[in-house]
Order: sequence, then structure tokens, then C-alpha cells
Amino acid sequence: MTSRALAEGVLGRPIAQIGGIYVLAENAKGLVIVDMHAAAERITYERLKKQADAQKLTVQPALIPQVFRVSALELSTFEAFRERFEALGFDLSVVGSEALALRAMPSLLVEAPLPATEAMIHHLLTDLREFGESSALEEMRNRMLATMACHGSVRANRTLTLPEMDRLLRDMEKTERIDQCNHGRPTWRQLSLADLDKLFLRGQ
Repeated sequence: MTSRALAEGVLGRPIAQIGGIYVLAENAKGLVIVDMHAAAERITYERLKKQADAQKLTVQPALIPQVFRVSALELSTFEAFRERFEALGFDLSVVGSEALALRAMPSLLVEAPLPATEAMIHHLLTDLREFGESSALEEMRNRMLATMACHGSVRANRTLTLPEMDRLLRDMEKTERIDQCNHGRPTWRQLSLADLDKLFLRGQ
């Protein structure tokens, strides 16, 4: 996996979306296939990490607080690691004995649908319960950022317009380590014209 960003325009121009999962683009070499969630996840993670490293996470208050039911174990985990959430831009407070209210969150995540946001909070609490005491602070922070990026990025089965596809490709080109998502899966593949010719037995 390369750590550098890609050259501008290397991913070409978008031409279609398949199955709500893949974006197809044409470039000078042939066909580019992008896993849009994997790519968006890496983009979001790198942006969150850059802001966190600079201690400049931008936060957006919720118009209406989102209230999530949590277990007693999750509630005690939150109380033990409340400052970790605050450091990453979350304004969470305890509501009664079985719920948390989300009053603000990182601006990069605000477009995530409510179910994804709720799943993210539960996942973060699980991460903290399992690894919070044993992991170094930066390692735990990066684990939390990866969870946030996964739940807060564009999801599969979402239809993108051509301008949205183009913006995804351009954002990919500006992002370090874009070849893989945070889970190690590839974000894009290149098929050359020669590869396509082989599929159709051309020139044989």
C-alpha cells in the first residue's frame, strides 16, 4: 500500500455505478473500478485523523439530541471513558439509567443516517470496553477514528450522481493510503485495455 496520494486525474472520469457498490471510471489506461464505501471510509479516516492530530476536530451541534438506549455495561463504560468521546468531538450525556443523548458530533460524520450513528456509538463503547485499558492512548484513538470512519462514510446501496462520483474520485486522488480501506481491503482496481481485450479474446 502506498502512503502517498495519487496524481490528479489518474482515476479518470466516472461513467456508471453498479449495484450501489462500485463506481466505474474511464482513464488513460482503461477501466477503473472503485469500491465506494471502502474508498469513502479511507477518505473520512484520514480527514478525521488529520483534524485530531492538529487538535482541530470541527464539531456540529445536533438540532435535536439523538437518544440511544444502552445497556448498564455500556453506560459504565461511557462513564469510565467519557473524556475519550469528548476528545473526538462527541458531546454525549447520560439520560436516566438506560440511555445516552448525543448533542454534538464531528462535522465529517453528520450525514450518517441515524441507525449508522447509533451503531457507531455502540461499536465505540465495545472498543473501549475491550481495548481501552490495555491499548496506548494513540492506538486507542486511532481505533476509535477507524470505527467512526466506517460508520460515518457513504454506505453501499446508495445511488450517487455523476458529480458525486467525480467528487469521490477527486477526493481519492488527494488522500494518502487510498489504495486500501482501514480493514485492509482494496479500494480500487485498474483493468487495462489489454486486460479487457483478453476477456473478449481479442488479438488471439
